[in-house]
Amino acid sequence: MAAAATTVPASGAPWSATLPRRGHVGILALILTESAFFSIFVVAYIFYLGKSLTGPFPRDVLSPPIVNTICLLSSSITIVLAIRALRAGSIRAFAAWWFITFALGLEFMIGTALEWHHLIYRDGLTIRTNLFGTTYYSLVGLHALHVTIGLLLILLVLILTMCGYMNDRHIERTDVLSWYWHFVDAVWVVVFLTVYVIGR
Repeated sequence: MAAAATTVPASGAPWSATLPRRGHVGILALILTESAFFSIFVVAYIFYLGKSLTGPFPRDVLSPPIVNTICLLSSSITIVLAIRALRAGSIRAFAAWWFITFALGLEFMIGTALEWHHLIYRDGLTIRTNLFGTTYYSLVGLHALHVTIGLLLILLVLILTMCGYMNDRHIERTDVLSWYWHFVDAVWVVVFLTVYVIGR
């Protein structure tokens, strides 16, 4: 009995090969946490819809940012292509797709900044104007913050690539970063539907 209890099978993968990688576990934990956080802001936005006593109101000042949305969602495709290029050992193709991902995300942020400038200086909507302004800037601003963080990380990887430090040893790290970027894009779909479709 004792011998049978201490016998270890000769075949089979080692523990390190069967356990999930720390980076992926970490990013999944972050995504779950941030999803709960965003859910609170989405519920708050929906709860306060139509409860502003004074204008401007969503239907008066909001128009769907179609170009921004296309750019941001397209960046999920380009980052996948970048990771595939890195796995294939093509650093040049990786750098090209990674730069396009950064450019698409940057365009989204520029579009968001222009939209805010328009809302603040032409329509007079600030975070303190009414309940709509408070919930709008809180929800959209929270997403913009996450996009900004993602862009800074993408830029860091791009700089390291341009300096010659990127190779196949960094596949897992860039893959983890791509998971975060996909999360940011998925959250935007929810924000877009909440603010520019349901909220209007």
